[in-house]
Amino acid sequence: MTGRGTPAMVLLTKHRITHRTHPYDVAADSPNYGGLVAAAIGVPPGRVFKTLIAEVDGALTVAIVPVTGELDLKALAAAVGGKRATLAERGAAERATGYVRGGISPLGQRKRLPTVLDDSALEHDTVYVSAGRRGLQVELAPADLVALTDARTAPLAT
Repeated sequence: MTGRGTPAMVLLTKHRITHRTHPYDVAADSPNYGGLVAAAIGVPPGRVFKTLIAEVDGALTVAIVPVTGELDLKALAAAVGGKRATLAERGAAERATGYVRGGISPLGQRKRLPTVLDDSALEHDTVYVSAGRRGLQVELAPADLVALTDARTAPLAT
């Protein structure tokens, strides 16, 4: 499966963004899931990014951080001019994005949310994010990810 049908892939195709898909087979409940995904697709884990949905002062916000770190909620709040951030409830994240947990892509979400990308992404020619379903990553340039999501960049990972 190539992921052509996911909203993320439709968005990439529509905007003619250079990208590559990378399928993998890792159990969703595996410890160190992100590290296992990186190993499965054969790239350093610092280039694979996870998409998390948080609430900053009550508003849903997207945080994209490397799988090698954890999201610094205080840094996320500061990056969007807020005071307090918490991780969003699973149901709220899935409803807002249109994706299921483990397959939430920062691209092609149902509702456009403020987005912050960890600035370490800018150190790489390409990065990997979910293509919109479990078992599929998409590789693209960080500048394209920023442009398509209207993201700001900031240090978010601990």
